[in-house]
Amino acid sequence: MKALEGIRVLDLSRVLAGPYCTMMLADFGADIIKIEPPNVGDDSRAFGPFIGKESAYFMSLNRNKRSITLNFKRKEECDLFKELVKHADVVVENYRPGTMEKFGLGYEELKKINPKLIYAACSGFGHTGPYRDKPAYDIIVQAMGGIMSITGAENGEPTRIGASVGDVIAGMFTAYGVMLAMYHRERTGEGQKVDVGMLDCQLAILENAIARYVTSGVVPGPLGNRHPSITPFSSYTAEDGYIIVGAGNDRLWERLCNILGRPDLIKDPRFDTNSNRTANAKELGDILNGIFKAKTINEWLGILEEAGLPCAPINTIDKIVNDPHIKARDMIVEVEHPIAGKLKMPGVPVKMSATPGAVETHAPLLGQHTGEILQEILGWDQEKVNSFFNSEGR
Repeated sequence: MKALEGIRVLDLSRVLAGPYCTMMLADFGADIIKIEPPNVGDDSRAFGPFIGKESAYFMSLNRNKRSITLNFKRKEECDLFKELVKHADVVVENYRPGTMEKFGLGYEELKKINPKLIYAACSGFGHTGPYRDKPAYDIIVQAMGGIMSITGAENGEPTRIGASVGDVIAGMFTAYGVMLAMYHRERTGEGQKVDVGMLDCQLAILENAIARYVTSGVVPGPLGNRHPSITPFSSYTAEDGYIIVGAGNDRLWERLCNILGRPDLIKDPRFDTNSNRTANAKELGDILNGIFKAKTINEWLGILEEAGLPCAPINTIDKIVNDPHIKARDMIVEVEHPIAGKLKMPGVPVKMSATPGAVETHAPLLGQHTGEILQEILGWDQEKVNSFFNSEGR
């Protein structure tokens, strides 16, 4: 049995933030009913890269889900959605605030139908505040949230993080909010609205930058790969590339100095404390780079790992995908899709001993489960399903 088995989620979300949330729930057994507009479906079905005509992007985010198509421009299908809400535990949507209300499907309306409903809304700026109606993409909230201002080369231009952290982190917080609401409902029987803003989520992860600003008044900027308050904790230049080394305390610093054949640095007044090392980070970096250039990355990894010092290569994507530890942890899984064939994708990162998650089914074809869901949940017979498919406007 999976942790969320028996939980039914009506998923109106599209592209990334919302689908990432429902993917997390689906991996642990929730029945995710992905509701898409007829003919076109989720926007991300048209995003590359493609395997044939199928989007690998879409397939990686929508595994373990079922798909039904509904046209909310038709009152009959809005009413049909309300019928499904009666049998649901959770609704997830990531429209701009006010969109669901235009269809008569906002939280205040739906909770009249199902008082125990958990309604999770993930939007760019949340459902309150002066920015609530602004449109948002990942790069918008990365920019506004401050994270781009501290990312990139020192004294360089602001840089977007390579992964879509604006969307993904919002999706994770939305899943977290859903779980909190489910726990509350378990104890009280009450449903509630979960309001998650992507911008809020970006602010929430700026732990060090905000702490530095509010205590010093100094506005943080990009520092490349080095840590703002721990040194050495950065990338260094080996003979054949870059290696990451982290010596997060004086004990590790002393060990590193001895390994590098520079015990004199331990008591050097420029570097004898972490604060001094950080204040003189550039000077120390020049010294360490001069030492690390003498050996290859693999040679240094062997030396540092044997001494118990945190270190790592900077992997390219091909290397991490094929890493033996990643394979041992089932973090790359393969799914068979009826049209695209075999597709590899990230696995489930949370490992649970009693109720493990899993990637079990491929992403659904558009509307693949419409008839099945209408029969299973609403008790429709085949004739009524056929009539629905043949109705005007579909």
